[in-house]
Amino acid sequence: MKFIFLGPPGAGKGTLAAKVAELYNIPHISTGEIFRAAIKAQTPLGKKVQAIIDAGSLVSDDITIELVRERLAKDDACRGFILDGFPRTIPQAEALAGIVPVDAVVNFDIADEGVVERLSGRRVCRGCGQNYHVSFMPPAKEGFCDSCGSELYTRDDDKIDAIRHRLEVYREQTAPLIDYYREKNLLVDIDARPATPVILQEFSAKFPQK
Repeated sequence: MKFIFLGPPGAGKGTLAAKVAELYNIPHISTGEIFRAAIKAQTPLGKKVQAIIDAGSLVSDDITIELVRERLAKDDACRGFILDGFPRTIPQAEALAGIVPVDAVVNFDIADEGVVERLSGRRVCRGCGQNYHVSFMPPAKEGFCDSCGSELYTRDDDKIDAIRHRLEVYREQTAPLIDYYREKNLLVDIDARPATPVILQEFSAKFPQK
């Protein structure tokens, strides 16, 4: 099965992608993973990406598309894949259609307030980096890590104003993509509010393994 995963920050998309990749024995491919792999392999495109990132610039659509083409040509993607973070725009989606057909575009749907609750409640340990949540996974002692006893803090991008800005950017960029795939009858909405095992069960029911 060839999937594209869409979803706002905080929808749990990455967690789901890892579970689905394991269950279906297909690679979870993010744009970050593609960039890192190309740089590590020192392919001609990887060297270009390294130079662009070192200069503090954004990787262009043309190079990103070629990197995706290069990654999807690898043996582990022949049975299927999960694309996460690509495409982000209509031109990228059109370019992808010229590389490989996809079976489904899965939109993990959650209201903005649900995202704000999830992300604003996240706390990170300054010492070991362990994640907690004030509601869903609180530490034994408020404000301190269970593992190493270091102070917990709120990341800047988990502050409410930053979360709302990230959501605005996501909705603005992704809404056209959702409409694009819905018109092509490829979009499948999945409720991202329940716990991961519940979502995974719904996913498996919608996409039985072949």
